Amino acid sequence: MFEIIVSGGILMLPIIASSIIAIAIIIERFWTLKPARIAPEHTLADVWSKLRQGQLDAQQLRELRQSSPLGQILAAGLVNAKAGRSIMIESIELAAAHVVHDMERYLSALGSIAAITPLLGLLGTVFGMIQVFGEIMTLGSNGNTAALAGGIAQALITTAAGLIVGIPAMLFHRMFLRKVESLVVDLERESIKLVDALHSSRAVEVQSP
Repeated sequence: MFEIIVSGGILMLPIIASSIIAIAIIIERFWTLKPARIAPEHTLADVWSKLRQGQLDAQQLRELRQSSPLGQILAAGLVNAKAGRSIMIESIELAAAHVVHDMERYLSALGSIAAITPLLGLLGTVFGMIQVFGEIMTLGSNGNTAALAGGIAQALITTAAGLIVGIPAMLFHRMFLRKVESLVVDLERESIKLVDALHSSRAVEVQSP
């Protein structure tokens, strides 16, 4: 394996570094974007129960804000609940913007890796072919076959390495974007339930834990 990496040339170093960064981002996002961490199942029901019992004080709001991204959004809305429906919604939207930004953290870097690594592989292909044609120009078509084969190997190895890193990175990038979109829908649904429960005459179903 080490010999293959060495034969790939200097461009194997950024490709390998990109693969390490991509793996770290993928593992971190898998852990961070768990639905149970972003929007715990009974958060809204717990908040509503405390509201009805008059137990939601400043300390409870602080704990709610620190408990999860959903708790952060609900707490922002509750702080401004008495200011009216529109102000409450604006507060929720502002908090949600910060939450979504955190959920999308590192995804742009993962997308950049997905786009750049195949280009690095292609650049390695160009360098390898330049080496091959340089040998042909210097020694002729019957020159050092080992040198010619080495140039072709460098071209093929870097191309393959770039694709091996780039394709999974692209797949995970798109998968995480879809996951964020799904989580945002869940956060919006729970937030609207709280707003309707406090500023609407119609009944709102809040599941109890």
